[in-house]
Amino acid sequence: MRQNLHTHSTWCDGKNTTREMAEAAVEKGFDVLGFSGHACVPSWDGSMSVDDTRAYVREVLELKEEFKDRLAVYLGIEADTENRLLFKEPFKFVIGSCHSLAHEGVRLAVDYNRGISEFMLENWYRNDYRIFVREYFREVLKMKDWDEVDIVGHIDLITKFNEDESFFRFDDPFYVKEATDAIDAFAGRKILEVNTGAIARGYRTSPYPAKNLLQYMKEKNVRILLSSDCHNARDLDCFFPEALELIRSCGYTSMAVFDGKEFRDTDIREFR
Repeated sequence: MRQNLHTHSTWCDGKNTTREMAEAAVEKGFDVLGFSGHACVPSWDGSMSVDDTRAYVREVLELKEEFKDRLAVYLGIEADTENRLLFKEPFKFVIGSCHSLAHEGVRLAVDYNRGISEFMLENWYRNDYRIFVREYFREVLKMKDWDEVDIVGHIDLITKFNEDESFFRFDDPFYVKEATDAIDAFAGRKILEVNTGAIARGYRTSPYPAKNLLQYMKEKNVRILLSSDCHNARDLDCFFPEALELIRSCGYTSMAVFDGKEFRDTDIREFR
């Protein structure tokens, strides 16, 4: 079994067309490919406009039919905490993510580059990482009761530029408490993803979430799935074998697979 539900294309900020992504999925032996273009966020040109969203829907549904004998293609979307999705249909699944924070009427991305994260920490939060962390997870938790959201994307995205732990340590008690409180809030409500996207883009050497959080998720019986948050066809399966080993090492024996109607737990031994 090979599945990726977090897939971007040229309809938003991806580098390849939906067709190129589907062809790459077939070549790499995928069984399931879900597209998750960025839902419209008026302040961000990397998201889809309303008109683009309509065209994206048509194109993915056409690919679903064309590839049906080789690949299960599903229409999804990645919604953002900045602009809640008003409806779920026609999307079969929704990934909910926090990409930015607001301060005094200004909103900046937490994942755009290290300089912006440093600016936010220094100028918005007075070099107090605790405020930065608290505000981030407060934004993430907006999705707790959003029924349309099936999957929470990269729950610890705030650590994208922190692999050297220069902002805060991954085992810092304050940070761990904020992160695990968020995990507790989603447990039994949402599926959380193990996301290898930052590895493909050269920012990290391990997936989101950090291993200590993944271990905690297992303790709390949080359902997970593996995704590459793919923006480039060649990276569709980036770090999958290594991520599977990490997941197993944390005690997981199953992951969620989408069958077009629901997410079913599948023995991890079936994945590759």
